[in-house]
Amino acid sequence: MADPFIKRGEPAAVVLRILGLSESTYYRKKRLAQSAEKGEERPTESRAGRPVPGYSYTTTGEKVSDAQIKEWLLELLEGEEFVYGYKFLAQSLRDKYDLIFNKKKSYRLCQELDILQKPRKRLRSHPRRLPRNRVITGSNQLWQMDIKYGYAIGQNRFFFILSIIDVFDRMVVGQYRGPVCEAKQVVQTFWYALQDRIEPGEPMPVVRTDNGPQFVSKLFGDTCESLDLIHERIPPRSPNMNAYIESFHSVLERHLFSRRDFMTLDEAYEALDQYMDFYNNRKIHGNLRKMSPAKFSIWVRTLKDTSAFHRAV
Repeated sequence: MADPFIKRGEPAAVVLRILGLSESTYYRKKRLAQSAEKGEERPTESRAGRPVPGYSYTTTGEKVSDAQIKEWLLELLEGEEFVYGYKFLAQSLRDKYDLIFNKKKSYRLCQELDILQKPRKRLRSHPRRLPRNRVITGSNQLWQMDIKYGYAIGQNRFFFILSIIDVFDRMVVGQYRGPVCEAKQVVQTFWYALQDRIEPGEPMPVVRTDNGPQFVSKLFGDTCESLDLIHERIPPRSPNMNAYIESFHSVLERHLFSRRDFMTLDEAYEALDQYMDFYNNRKIHGNLRKMSPAKFSIWVRTLKDTSAFHRAV
């Protein structure tokens, strides 16, 4: 169908694009047709790839047969190298015999010798639970958690700030600051917050985070599972679903970190601790009846009807 237009002088690429035909398909069919006209037989089987050479070379140009390489592989497995998989076995042969030997050939020879290690079983991961719409009617029902960075200009070092906020009363119930922030630090901070805020017999809060490595870790997942606690993880690129903690970190940046340069980590930690004492205990919030989070948290419990403060999240 394309030939009449192409022979008429139309650009082949334009014609094929209009017809929805790829150029490679068109030219392949054209070559096959030309071969048929010349009486050449059409190949019935596709190429099986490059034949296996059966040998490798050393860096000095010496040829080494695959049989010899297999012997070397078996010798390695009789020694300390029995712990290695095919990639490290290949590296061992390169180091020991100056062999030009890549991991693909190592895999093939190990497979022929039936000495491939069984793949390690992956640890059971915790499936992601997406957040659902909730109406928050009191404290300790929904906590949001996230991590931000600070910077000590005098030491040229970043540090981490992990914060946990109660969505209802805006209290920062837990915070960690330090030069590293791994799953261990997250779990410890979370555990201290639960001990401080949750009385024995009270239901556990739902905790909502993003998909940072600390929050998707097995340690954090196991902790939530052991506490029979719901952990929700927001979808990627949707910080609005974690709006309260994002807003708090924005306030922290605006009121503290963008106003001061810290020479040392200790100086930054001290300033952060002072600001957090102000934020939780004295800072006025317009949405909390012009009270601080700590004062509002106590006052709202004295009300019979708290529906005016319910939050849909």
